[in-house]
Amino acid sequence: MAHPSTPKGIVITVPVLVLSLAVAAIFFFFLLASLSSPTPPSCSCPTSSSSSPAQQILSTRPQDVMWVRDQIQANGLHMQDNVLRKGINPRTRAQQLQDFIQYKGISHYEGEEANNHTAFPCPGELLVEEHHSNYGEPWAGGRDVYEFLAEAAHLTPESRVLEIGCGTLRVGLHFIRYLDPEHFHCLERDELSLMAAFRYELPSQGLLHKRPLIVKGEDMDFSKFGSGVMYDLIYASAVFLHMPDKLVWVGVERLAAKLKQGEGRIFVSHNIKFCSRLGGDECTKRLKSLGLEYVGKHTHDSLLFNHYEIWFEFRRSKS
Repeated sequence: MAHPSTPKGIVITVPVLVLSLAVAAIFFFFLLASLSSPTPPSCSCPTSSSSSPAQQILSTRPQDVMWVRDQIQANGLHMQDNVLRKGINPRTRAQQLQDFIQYKGISHYEGEEANNHTAFPCPGELLVEEHHSNYGEPWAGGRDVYEFLAEAAHLTPESRVLEIGCGTLRVGLHFIRYLDPEHFHCLERDELSLMAAFRYELPSQGLLHKRPLIVKGEDMDFSKFGSGVMYDLIYASAVFLHMPDKLVWVGVERLAAKLKQGEGRIFVSHNIKFCSRLGGDECTKRLKSLGLEYVGKHTHDSLLFNHYEIWFEFRRSKS
């Protein structure tokens, strides 16, 4: 009897089948992932040397003011309806100072625990910030001056700034924070102001690493700043008011040689009587002989209180 022929086929073992299914599953997983992910756009990212827009903003913008007002309104804050509280330690500045003097600090511990654990022992008068009241106007006005000058002079962190009479750094702190280390210089004659700057303001603001060059001196002597240093901005806030005209002109002559050609600027606040007292034409000739020219007058308003300052701008002559 003839047997019917059995058709031949491919025999697939179980391990091979499992492996094939696994490979197929992995392939379809990556295929679906690629189809569901949009094609990334070409990158136009800024290089590491580029500054973000936030880094370029030096002054308070109208949108910043609106944001603060919105926050006050959203939180239902009404200053006139509240009395500021002093928390768990309701002592006035005078009482705090008395404690510093009496207890040599505020810990009130005795014995070994009363030993000094302070890196920079600071006088109590500075710790309660009495020096913030030495300017005839609120300490907050320092921010106003910084905002105006930094933008008017088109400063960058690499710029170099010289202040004539920085006092206790009411303005200078903002420049020191913004500029590269060692790029802020100051000539100040008052020793108590310098003590406040070095022993309180710079340490408390975390700015010691910026190494500002602050020199005690008068008579407009800038020799300690180095002969080759050139400045993008030189400014004097209400300082020339207290100097004899002759000394001011000596200083202006020396400063003119330290001002960068082109964008470099000198700003003097309040008035320029040292110039106007000579007469317009005579002052222009005097400035020209020093390589300077008068640019114009600016009025800058305060952000926080009803106040404005007038600034006079000078630059190196183009000729």
